[in-house]
Amino acid sequence: MKKIIVVVGMCGVGKSVISDYIEKKGYKRIYFGAITFDKLKEENIAANPETERMMREKLREVYGMGAFATLNLPKIKEALKTSNVLVESLYSWDELKILQEEFTNIAVIAVIADKKLRYQRLSERLVRPFSETEAIKRDITEIENIAKAGPIAYADYFIDNNGTIEELYEQTDRVLKVIENEE
Repeated sequence: MKKIIVVVGMCGVGKSVISDYIEKKGYKRIYFGAITFDKLKEENIAANPETERMMREKLREVYGMGAFATLNLPKIKEALKTSNVLVESLYSWDELKILQEEFTNIAVIAVIADKKLRYQRLSERLVRPFSETEAIKRDITEIENIAKAGPIAYADYFIDNNGTIEELYEQTDRVLKVIENEE
């Protein structure tokens, strides 16, 4: 049976780094956040932290708190026909519940890192950098408004991303080995 791996974590924790790594191992990547950028582009709105937040909230008003899972179900089902699937950036508890109701072959990996380190990484990244003030605002908004902490707390596996990239990859390999050997 093909596997679905869901990578969750707070902003700046390294979800994309781990997702890049897992994707290179043959998993078909479904990035939930792509819908936000697609909708912004459709409406001719420049992407920035404020407009991204606005669009995420708008989509959830229309489709409910599980919006991104609901909108991505067809992509996940199609990808499962030919490969294991990696879901990046699932945020809300409702999104996780929708996937768990639809599929039994899911493993959730929470990536964690110290807050100061996350904020430093966010300020230094080349794509969509955030100031510490923006990062704090996004953390609070995601916890209070979209129940982001639930999927992180309820994860099947945890990877600590406070160390080197090599340590991150070693932990990821260990977790993948366990997941891929599960029935």
